[in-house]
Amino acid sequence: MKISTSTFESKTFTLGDQLTQEQKEYFDKHGVIQFKHFITSETAQLFIDELANIEKQWLAEGIEKVNGIPLKFGQDPVGNKMIQRMCFTNKYSPVLAEFLKDPRFSILLELLAPYEGRISEEEKDGLVFNHYVNQPNSKFTQMGWHTDSPRDLFLGQKILPMLNVGIHLDTCPSSNGGLRVIPGTQNQGMLKLLFGKKQFIDHRPDPREIAFEIEQGDLTVHDGRLWHRVEVSPNFGEKSRRRVMYVPIITGKYKPKTANSRTPFYHRLAKVVTK
Repeated sequence: MKISTSTFESKTFTLGDQLTQEQKEYFDKHGVIQFKHFITSETAQLFIDELANIEKQWLAEGIEKVNGIPLKFGQDPVGNKMIQRMCFTNKYSPVLAEFLKDPRFSILLELLAPYEGRISEEEKDGLVFNHYVNQPNSKFTQMGWHTDSPRDLFLGQKILPMLNVGIHLDTCPSSNGGLRVIPGTQNQGMLKLLFGKKQFIDHRPDPREIAFEIEQGDLTVHDGRLWHRVEVSPNFGEKSRRRVMYVPIITGKYKPKTANSRTPFYHRLAKVVTK
């Protein structure tokens, strides 16, 4: 199936107490949607502080995995060790755990209809925190093209729809890198879904891709079957910093993870950890 973005119209929305028909049709067509000002700047700073406390604790305790999922380490702009990808953060912060109970997340479940979705508090990687910094000792500056579907195959289950819900804690214009997607590719056939690009290896811009003008507190939602990547910032150090929390909204059989969970095979193989 050939995908074209010629009919793509970049729009942003506000999430109210229910999805509008326009919002549902926009997402069905493009596989992605952006909601402005989902949280306030004060709430974003609260979350940044909570995540910094978790990071400090994990570094002090020498934690390298949480519920079988490896953490990703690097160095901050002044050379200190930092964690650039944290998972299940909602299990280590009452504030973040309470945030996942925000009724607006439940509104997004309708985007998975006719499937029944749920917020992934104890499954997948829980509430993930991605912390991008572009500098020589950074281990997390970008992410190559991928879909989230191969993970289902590695886990021995059929590919099911899911949503990646991103809560953006920093203002990030497209000129500073960030999320890129190819709209409409959630409707591609199985071969294109799995082999349309070299998963995680290919970082090249695609003429069909679109970028986002992100303000602190914005929410992005994209279908996990959509081809997406994270573009490296052209800036370095503090100017390149981008912090995003991701919570998956998933379907299928309930499969919680615990401290005894084994590391999934795809994490052991992948050079770049998926979000």
